[in-house]
Amino acid sequence: MNPGHRLPFSQVVRINEIGAGLERHLVPDEDARKRVIKALDLASLSVFEADLKVSPGRMGWTLSGRVVATLEQVCGITLDPLPVEVDERFSVDLVEAAEPEPDEIEVTLDDDAPDVIEDGRIDLGQYAVEQLALALDPFPRKPGAEFVQPEEPAEISPFAVLKAFKPKDDDGKS
Repeated sequence: MNPGHRLPFSQVVRINEIGAGLERHLVPDEDARKRVIKALDLASLSVFEADLKVSPGRMGWTLSGRVVATLEQVCGITLDPLPVEVDERFSVDLVEAAEPEPDEIEVTLDDDAPDVIEDGRIDLGQYAVEQLALALDPFPRKPGAEFVQPEEPAEISPFAVLKAFKPKDDDGKS
């Protein structure tokens, strides 16, 4: 990863730390909350907490938890702050990356496919931010706010310009 590019919030655990299970309560500091605000295009983020549990699962591990947040999104119509409360539970299956066979590339588009653990590390903070992002309305709108399409200007005929050059009769008619 590029050292200049920091994740908004990162709390890494290694697979060998999990054992029979691992639980974490994450609360990002003010700097991390500022990065999350910027990454998710929020107006504010006053509360952001995640209770996460990693445990052995049917194929590898299961990351489950709850994300709680108090924030403000920006209304896409009025640009006013829009208060939002998030309280979401989630569960994600995780598997270790398999060594690919030479010249073999596996592409899957299955939504239920497990997430792949790279380098034996699981970034709990990144999952917390991802789950927060998934809980947000991608098009936030204040109740009652409606987009009004501006009227299209009347199309000007290219011949209207020529009409101005047409000589007028003595009675003022074209």
